[in-house]
Amino acid sequence: MGSFEPASHTILITGAGGFIGQALAAALLDASPTYDLILADVIQPAIPSPQHANRVMTVKSDLTSADACAALLEPKFAACYFLHDIMSGGAEANLELGLAVNIDSHRLVLDHLRRHQPGVVVVFPSSLAVYGPPLELGEVVSERTIPVPQSSYGAEKLIVETLVSDYSRRGLIDGRVVRLPTVIVRPGAPSAAASSFASGIVREPLKGEKSILPVGKDLEMWVCSPSTVVRNLVAMKDVPKEAFGVNRGRTVNLPGQTVTVGQILEALEAVGGKEKLALIEEKRDVKVEAIVRSWPARFDTSLAKKLGMVEDITLTEEVESFARSLVA
Repeated sequence: MGSFEPASHTILITGAGGFIGQALAAALLDASPTYDLILADVIQPAIPSPQHANRVMTVKSDLTSADACAALLEPKFAACYFLHDIMSGGAEANLELGLAVNIDSHRLVLDHLRRHQPGVVVVFPSSLAVYGPPLELGEVVSERTIPVPQSSYGAEKLIVETLVSDYSRRGLIDGRVVRLPTVIVRPGAPSAAASSFASGIVREPLKGEKSILPVGKDLEMWVCSPSTVVRNLVAMKDVPKEAFGVNRGRTVNLPGQTVTVGQILEALEAVGGKEKLALIEEKRDVKVEAIVRSWPARFDTSLAKKLGMVEDITLTEEVESFARSLVA
């Protein structure tokens, strides 16, 4: 691990090279001067806050390797965030890769932690993709709704959720499973997520670039701003384990909001004008639409609120926030 000497308040983030991983790392560094971070990914992650570089170690690590897991997990951690995964479209296109990254690597890290760091806090960001489509129009999903995933990504997330919950029940780790909404607007290049278009139809036009809309405007989605998701991820590690209750389990649906694709486009027009809206080309992709339509769009988040999670900002505020970031 080099000359970096982790303190007792060291936090690990895997998949830290991604947008959420970088934003989470920056938020944790700002949240407390006592936190040291180890950021890991298959490509060595950047340090998100250069002024805090002395509190951060970045590691290139392939967590499908047992040896790599053992080396990465050698320090003692106050908390671990497992953000590494192959996203929905990628997992659907490549079953073997999805199984290796989304299941096998998580089994390796969880088993190492339960043996060598029993009781450590583990935050596992899962996805609304674990659910199937609503049984009826307007159905509201809760943590008690039976998951019936309609994609390999959703199935793989559900398998790891079950491991985290069972290891927590046995007292082997202190796990928290948070099912994330679709996060918009994500910066950077389009990802392999089936929902990537939801950011793309805002991000690219605001940058003066064309974007493809592969689904119908009537499609409903459960979405959340990056800032709200990160804020709730930071808070989740500090929720007392007793707050989850004995029979409730460790799974929480994070706050978000129900929007149609048409409403996302309306927010784009409100912020960027008709000329930005004109940069979007409607070109249906039945595979993408089938995956996204299999996800529910209405959630009961009363448990999240009880645990102290915050509500999302408005859709227009999300688009305005991204527009400001382009000129910052």
